Amino acid sequence: MGLEQEFFLVDEYGVLSNQADEFLALCREAAKVSGRDPNSFAPECAKSMVEINTPPVHSFKELSSQYLESLQLALNAGRELELRLYPLATYPLSVKPMIRDELPYWLQASVVGQDRFAHAGRCAGVHLHLQVQPGTTDPRVGVSYGTTGAAQEELLNLYNLATAFDAATIALTRSCPFYEGMADGTAMRTAHYRGDPDLAPYGLYAWLQKVGGLLPYADCVEKLVEQQFARYYTWLEAMDHVRVARQLFFEIGGSLLESSSWNPVRLNRKGTVELRGMDSNYPETIMAVSSLISSAAERVRQQRLAVIPRENLRVFEAAEDALFIPDFEYLSGELFRAALTEGVDSPKVASYLDSILQFANAGAETDEEIGFEGLKAAGRYRTTEADILQDFATPVTCISEERGLKLVCEACDELERQVALLRSHCEAIEATKVGANGD
Repeated sequence: MGLEQEFFLVDEYGVLSNQADEFLALCREAAKVSGRDPNSFAPECAKSMVEINTPPVHSFKELSSQYLESLQLALNAGRELELRLYPLATYPLSVKPMIRDELPYWLQASVVGQDRFAHAGRCAGVHLHLQVQPGTTDPRVGVSYGTTGAAQEELLNLYNLATAFDAATIALTRSCPFYEGMADGTAMRTAHYRGDPDLAPYGLYAWLQKVGGLLPYADCVEKLVEQQFARYYTWLEAMDHVRVARQLFFEIGGSLLESSSWNPVRLNRKGTVELRGMDSNYPETIMAVSSLISSAAERVRQQRLAVIPRENLRVFEAAEDALFIPDFEYLSGELFRAALTEGVDSPKVASYLDSILQFANAGAETDEEIGFEGLKAAGRYRTTEADILQDFATPVTCISEERGLKLVCEACDELERQVALLRSHCEAIEATKVGANGD
C-alpha cells in the first residue's frame, strides 16, 4: 500500500505562501541525505500546495512509520523557511490560488472553466493505494487480459470494496468546515472538488461526473474496462466541446487510467486501486481511516471474499464466502447525500459505518500500532470538523479573517503535536518489542 497527502503552505501567521518550490527543494535535499526518495515530495497544481508521499510498503505498520518520518522531514524543512504545513482539506479564508503555468493544468482549466478549476487549488485530499497483483492493471486498456483469473478477481473485489467505502471516507474525514470564509454544513472539500449536479452544482466536476464522480461497481473485467474507456472518451468529448485540440492531451501523456480520471476511486498505472475521497486531515485521522480500509481489504484478500452489491442492502454484511455491500443506487444517492450533508450524525451513515468497523475488525493486523478504534468514542463517531465547530459558541455561517488565521495556526500546531506524539508512540512500541526479543 501507499499514501499521498496534500498540504497547504502557510507562513507563521497562517497566511498562504507560494513558496512551494523552495520548500520542495529543501525537502528533496534532506531526503537524499537521509536515504529517502526525494520524489516523495511533489508539487501540486497551486504554488501554495505540496504533496507528501510514502514509498510502497507491505504493512500498515510500515505505512505508519514511513508516513510519520516523511512528515517530520517536511516539518523540519519548513522551519528553515519559516513556513508551516496546514493539514486540513480547505483553507478557511477567501484566497485566489496561484495555479502553475503548466499544460496539464491549463487543459483542465480550459475544459471546466477557470473559476471551477480554482477549487483544485483550494482543496487538499489524501489518496490511499491498495496494490493488486503485479501486471493486473494496464495503462493501455485498464485491465490486463494476460493475468490470471485469480488476479482479475482480486482486482474486481478491491475495486468494489473501495467504491463501497466512498460515503465512509467522506463522513469520517470531514475536516475544515469553512471554505472561502463560509460554512454551509456540507463536507466542503467533497462539495467543491467533486461536486454534485443537485447538491453542489458549483463543484469542479459537478457536470463531469464520469471523470470526477463515483463510478459504478464492476461485476466483471469487461465492464471495468468499458468503464475506463467510457470515462476517457467523455473527457476527450469535453475537450472537443470547448475546442481544445486533442493533440495537446496526447502531448502530456494522455493516459487512459489517470490523465482523464479524477474519480474518488480509480485504477492507477502503478498497479493499485486508488482511493481519493479522503479530506486532508490530522495524522491520527488519516492513519485510523487508512487502517480501517487496509484491514477490510486484508480480510477480503485473505478469505478470498467476493465483494457483491445487493439490492436494498444498506450496510456491509459478511457471509462465508462473500461480502455483500449496499447497492450502487443507494450508495451514490441517499447515502452519499447523507454523508455530504449530515455526515456521521446521520443514522443511515452511522449504521453503515458500524457495519464497516465490525467487518474490518476481523481483518485487523495483530500489531498494536495505530488502529481505527479512536474513530468512535463513547458511542459516537468523531470528526475534526465537529471538534472545530465546538469552539464556536453558536452555529456559524462565516468566519472572520482573525478567527480564520487563528484556526490555521491552531491546525498547524496540532499537526506538529500529533507527529511528535505518534512517532514517540511507534518508537516506544518498537523498543518494547526489541527488548522482548532480547530477553
